[in-house]
Formats: sequence, structure tokens, C-alpha cells
Amino acid sequence: MPTETVKIFSGTNSKYLAEKIAELYGKPLGNMVVQRFGDGEIAPFYEESVRGCDVFLIQSTCPPAENIMELLLMIDAAKRASAKYVTLVVPYFGYARQDRKDKPRVAIGAKVVANLFAAAGADRLMTCDLHAGQIQGFFDFPVDHLDGLANFIPYIKSLALENLTFAAPDVGGVGRARSFAKHFQADLVVCDKHRKRANEIASMQVIGDVKDANVIIVDDIIDTGGTICKAAEIILEKGAKSVRAICTHPVLSGNAYATVSNSFLTELIVSDTLPLVQSVPKIKVLSVGKLFAEAIRRIHEHESISSLFI
Repeated sequence: MPTETVKIFSGTNSKYLAEKIAELYGKPLGNMVVQRFGDGEIAPFYEESVRGCDVFLIQSTCPPAENIMELLLMIDAAKRASAKYVTLVVPYFGYARQDRKDKPRVAIGAKVVANLFAAAGADRLMTCDLHAGQIQGFFDFPVDHLDGLANFIPYIKSLALENLTFAAPDVGGVGRARSFAKHFQADLVVCDKHRKRANEIASMQVIGDVKDANVIIVDDIIDTGGTICKAAEIILEKGAKSVRAICTHPVLSGNAYATVSNSFLTELIVSDTLPLVQSVPKIKVLSVGKLFAEAIRRIHEHESISSLFI
């Protein structure tokens, strides 16, 4: 494996995942220090040369917002140190839910962040399971949009569930759920929800038959947990045997951990694109470290990454 020109660095927030990725790739994490002044100002610097190297910077842009600022400064430092190529490895791309003007006088946050990455000097972005695939068009450089949900397939197979049915928690998630239903040759149902405001569900109904089925809800993000836990309750009321959920990005804000623990879900299966702040028996974590390590290798060697998808 030609790893001599590859250097992998991690931001503060994602070091737990970056260490897995670097180990699976076969190289140690590069030496970098993130200095913080008394007022909180961030000043990252590299403790080793990156001149002429293919540099991969790993950082999920989750709260707090300083993670984005830290990543921007890491990009700038690498470019000013004569790095040949800077690829951002952003397992969870924050602000992806702000991808359009769905009401007057709102920002398109995903585009703003894309502009910031470009202005700082990034050459490429690697991420997985964007909330909306069209966000790739916000960038003026290549985007590798990995299929993080494919990471769950071996575990689902190991459950050996009979009468397996996949569910989309809303109309926008039908594409994700359909990919799984097609792969497992299973049925698909849709939970149609209506919101009065963000993170608050006014009503929900299930479109499709779930009687005597083992249902798996498929989504990219679980934030407060309200949608998925409400869907699980309604699906069980419709006669399902069990309900599980798989979500790539465990944002889990507010009372989400308690909501999941007290829900009708048999288990919630997530990835480690974001760190969990609590240990909950119902939550199972599957690592995406191998997926990103292999994607980094293929990008560096100019190989196709399409086989990493479902």
C-alpha cells in the first residue's frame, strides 16, 4: 500500500474515530496541536512537515460551531505549509438540514459552509449520508458521498429476522429505505408525518401493511428522537412484531437518550460518525472506520469507490 505521501490528521471533536481510521489505513495519526487562547480563540498547527503530501483532515462539523472554525484553520495551515492536496473527511456534515429556502427570509446553511470550505482552500470533501444528496452540488470541488447505511447490512443479516419490512420515517426518507428493501427483497412502508414546527410532530400515519412484520426504520439522522420513537409506537399499534431503527448520525440532542430508552424500539443502531455522550443499552454503535479508511486508500490511489455502496 503506497502510504508514503498520505498524512492523516484529526480535529478535536473526531479524534476517537480518526484513530480507528488511521489504524485501519495503516498509518498513525499525524502530530498536530490545537492551541486555545484564554478567550477561546483556536490556533492549530502541525508538528511535522506536510510539504507535497496528500493531507486528510478528519472532523465532523457537529455542535459546538467551533468545530467548523477549527477545521477551516486546519485547512489554511495545511495549504500554507505547502500540502499538495487537502481532503476533508467530514463523517457528519452539519447544517445539511438547511439545504433550501423552505420559508421566507432563511439562510441556506449548507451552502454557507460549502463556501467556507472552498474559501479556506480545501480540494476535496469526503462525507457520508448527507441529509439531502443535492448538497453535493453546493461544492465547486469533488465530493465523495459515501453510503454509510451500507455499514449496517452485515448486522441486519446477522439478526436473521423473518418477515422483514423496512420503513421510511417520512416521505423524504423513502429513497434510503427503498435501497434496503431492494437489497433484502423486503417490503417497504412509509410513515407520513405532519409538523407544526421543527422537532415537533403534529400527526403521523403509516402507509402500508406491517402486521406480524419485524420492522426496521431507516433514517440518516436521529436528533431529538421524536419522529422515530413515535413511528415505532404507531407501527406496533398496527400489529408489527418488533421495531428497530438504524440511523447513521446519532445527533441525539436534548432528552433524546431518555426518549430512546423509554421508547417501543427494540434497539437503535447507529454509527460512530458522532460521539455518544451517554451509554444506553438500547443503542448499538457500529463503526464506519473501515469504510473511511478504504475510501481514503482508493482516493489516494485514484481508484473507484462505487463498490463501497449498497
